[in-house]
This record gives sequence, structure tokens and C-alpha cells, in this order.
Amino acid sequence: MAEQKADFQAGGKNHTYEIKDGTIGPSVVDISSLYKDSGMFTYDPGFTSTASCESKITYIDGDEGTLLYRGYPIEQLADHGDFLESCYLLLYGELPNKMEKDDFVNRVTYHTMIHEQMSKFFSGFRRDAHPMAVMVGVVGALSAFYHDSTDIADPHQRMIASLRMIAKMPTIAAMAYKYHIGQPFVYPRNDLDYAANFLHMCFAVPCEDYKVNPVLARAMDRIFILHADHEQNASTSTVRLAGSSGANPFACIAAGIACLWGPAHGGANEAALNMLSEIGSVDRIPEYIARAKDKNDPFRLMGFGHRVYKNYDPRARIMQKTTHEVLGELGIKDDPLLDVAMELEKIALNDEYFVQKKLYPNIDFYSGITLRALGFPTNMFTVLFALARTVGWIAQWKEMVEDPSQRIGRPRQLYTGYPQRDYVPITQRR
Repeated sequence: MAEQKADFQAGGKNHTYEIKDGTIGPSVVDISSLYKDSGMFTYDPGFTSTASCESKITYIDGDEGTLLYRGYPIEQLADHGDFLESCYLLLYGELPNKMEKDDFVNRVTYHTMIHEQMSKFFSGFRRDAHPMAVMVGVVGALSAFYHDSTDIADPHQRMIASLRMIAKMPTIAAMAYKYHIGQPFVYPRNDLDYAANFLHMCFAVPCEDYKVNPVLARAMDRIFILHADHEQNASTSTVRLAGSSGANPFACIAAGIACLWGPAHGGANEAALNMLSEIGSVDRIPEYIARAKDKNDPFRLMGFGHRVYKNYDPRARIMQKTTHEVLGELGIKDDPLLDVAMELEKIALNDEYFVQKKLYPNIDFYSGITLRALGFPTNMFTVLFALARTVGWIAQWKEMVEDPSQRIGRPRQLYTGYPQRDYVPITQRR
């Protein structure tokens, strides 16, 4: 097959650039020498048409509604696997055999405790601090407690740092929750699996026994799988950009958490739940549908549409099923928010306006209802997202560090400010 080339003309000169093909998905034009050749940059706000890296981890086909972790469809991993198996897959590239899985689970389990001095770190925050603010601070501070895993040039230290963050993130998230509601911290238990241990740390109290419901633990595990990675999104790109400078892994993940906090990214499920609460009942839906269609009305339907997916978000189907399982297990038969959600979904999938604009329900549409039913307040939703996404951030960071072609990130700009001008003494200024 002949090698494909792309021709570009600038300043009366022709330039030719190599076209590179991925395993699947769009090809890319390698313009890395464009500035040197032509003195020009490309202009791509939001990087919607720019591949910032080469990766083997996650693939999304937004038109088809496909999400693959290392080639495996998200539906299969969520239905048949568990979160730590997905973690192993994302980190190492293949599903583990039984011996590898047992060893990995054991190593994660025995890293779940955090340094005891870190528990005092929490008392430095106001009692009403947002849990995400606490997460950013505490995760960033991990590098002050674990000096033996900050050398990114050492493969062993990279592995230890990776395991530590996957293992300790549920403990830190649970402690942020307990601190926020004024309850004592609950230490991790090595006899519980990853999701059950997290629920136990969040909802157990010293004065009585707490038994984790296996249906709810399985739902939590599935939520973690669905959020584990999502290609080069804003927070993942932030982690890679921070990592490209040589920053330690704990600092890079803290940067990712800070980016995830934005309402347009990790806070979208909270916004979707708030929208359902605002609508309140099924009979008010037509009013809000009309508002959503009105260009002059600032109201927007949250939980619909996606920056990448132009089809039904594959995670949303799994999340819908999980929502019903949780509500059924808890005996919640008449949930007004779920009734509103189901009717909104029906309209969105059949109304010409939404179909034409491809505003399909996304994962945030259902996850907020599920997390609320599990007992989490809305300000914890993004914390849970960060917990799950940690493994994706680590896998992407690790791949970036080990890529010999990687250089420090340095986006360029289209400058539209003043040209050069001379300084005027203050006495001569008007």
C-alpha cells in the first residue's frame, strides 16, 4: 500500500506531511514540523481536531457509540469483570490470569491504609470544605509522605506509586466524606473487596455493625469501571501535560482532580440531578422541553449530548440498568426523579429536535440518581468520579512517561494583543 501524504500550501510554497494510521479510528496528519517548514501554527480551540499523543489505552468512536479499554468493549467489562481487573487491564495492557489477578488484588489491598500522620492533615480544612477541595490538597500532599515513589525515571517506583494511588484513593475519598459530615474515620478492611471496602469506610460507624449489601457493592464496582478512563478528556490531558514536565505522579493526579472538579467535566452528574430536581414532576417536562428548544432561554438539559459521543453513550445503557437494580434492591419503587428521567429519555430518543441534534442521554443522566440512592450527597459525586478515574490517569501518565517521543507540552497561540510599543513615563500618559 502506497504511503499516504497530505499537501499543504503556505506563502506560495508547497509542503508535504505524512499521514499516520491508527489501529482503528481517524488517521492523523503529522504536522510536527509545520512551524519549522512554514512559520505557521495550526489554530484549533479546544484541540477538537488535534491528536496530542499516541496511545494504546482507550478508544472511543463517538458516531457509533463505542468505548473500548485496550480493545475490550465497556459493556463486556462491566457485565463480566470487576474494577480491579479493569485496573490491571488499563495498566498492563492485558486481562490478568488468576495468579496475576490474585497478586494484583493482594498488592492493592495491602496498600489501602494511609500514613497515620495524614489523618491530621484533614483537620487543617474547615469543617464545611468541599470534599473535592480536600481531595486536591490531600492527594497533592502524598508526595510529602511517600518519598520512595516519586522518581519517575525508576520503573519500580512508578509501579509502587501507581499501586499506592489506586489503593489509597478510596480511603482518602471516604475520609473526605467522613470529615465533611463530622463522623470519625473508618479504617480500611483487608477482608472486603475494593468497592465493598469503600462503602464500608463511608457508611460504617463505630457504634454499630455495618454489613455491605452485595448488590450495592456490585453497583458501585460497575460505576467505577464505567468511569475508569475516557481517552484524552480535559482531566486526562491535564495529567499528561503536568507529567510532561517531569512532575511527580501524586502532583499530576492532584492536577487531574482539580480539572475534573469543573461543572462541564466531572460535575456534570451533579448538574443533571439538580436539573431533574428542578423539573420535579413528569407533568412539568413539556415546559422544560420547550425551554430547551428556545434559543433565547439560557436553560439547558443536563445529562444529554456529549463532546465526543454523537450516538447513545454506551455507558448510559449500563448505568440505566444499574440504576434500576439499586432502586429495586433498596425498595425505591416510586422515585419522582427516576420517573422524570425515564420520560425525558423517551422524549429525547424520539423528539425530532433532539434526534437531529444528536442529544442522546449520557452516563451523567443516570449516575446522579444511583449515587443519591446509595446515600451519597451531591458534593461527593465528583469525588467518586475522581476515585474511579485515578487508574485511567495513572495508565495514561505511565504511558506518557515511557514514550520516548514525548516532550514537555507547549501549546502555541494566535496572538491578537498589541504589537510591540514603547514605554511611556507616567507623567506623559493621558
